[in-house]
Parts: sequence; structure tokens; C-alpha cells
Amino acid sequence: MGRLRYDSTLDPIVIDDVTLAHMKIVVGTKLRRQESFMMSWIPGDDSRDGRLTAWIHPSIPLVLAFDSVEPIHVDAERVSRMMNSLNAHGELLIEEM
Repeated sequence: MGRLRYDSTLDPIVIDDVTLAHMKIVVGTKLRRQESFMMSWIPGDDSRDGRLTAWIHPSIPLVLAFDSVEPIHVDAERVSRMMNSLNAHGELLIEEM
């Protein structure tokens, strides 16, 4: 399980390495274009929160930490679906964690 640290004020978001590898491409593409967006996820079982949403902006520090040292195979179709959904709804919904 990888971790996404955003703004370092919250605990890291725990995400499986495969999903994190796909997110890396989608998020990197949007931020490289200087495009901000919303990202939502459902925290782990130990949280009392329901769904959390963060505003992702190029000026806010973001760190992706993978457990695996080996490169993850990325499915271009999955990246395309994630990007299309984000562009259509303005929100990246992380469902597989």
C-alpha cells in the first residue's frame, strides 16, 4: 500500500500501489498544465469521516510514496477513464484504496 501526502497537515492517504501509479499520471498531467481540481476519497476504517475532498493545486506540496520499488504496470485505458471522468466532473474520485 502506497501513501499520498498532501499539504502534510493530514495523515497520509493510504492507496494501493497500482491505483497510486495511475493517479500519478492523471494528477501529474493536470498539475503540469497548472490545472487545479478536486480529489475525493473515502478514508480507511479507523476514521470517523465519510468522504473527504481536497483541493489539488500546483502550489501545494504533494508526495506519492510507493511500497514497491519495482515500477508498476500502468493500464492506459484506466488512465484515460480516470482523466475523462475528472475532466467531465471536475473531481478525481479515488475508489480503490
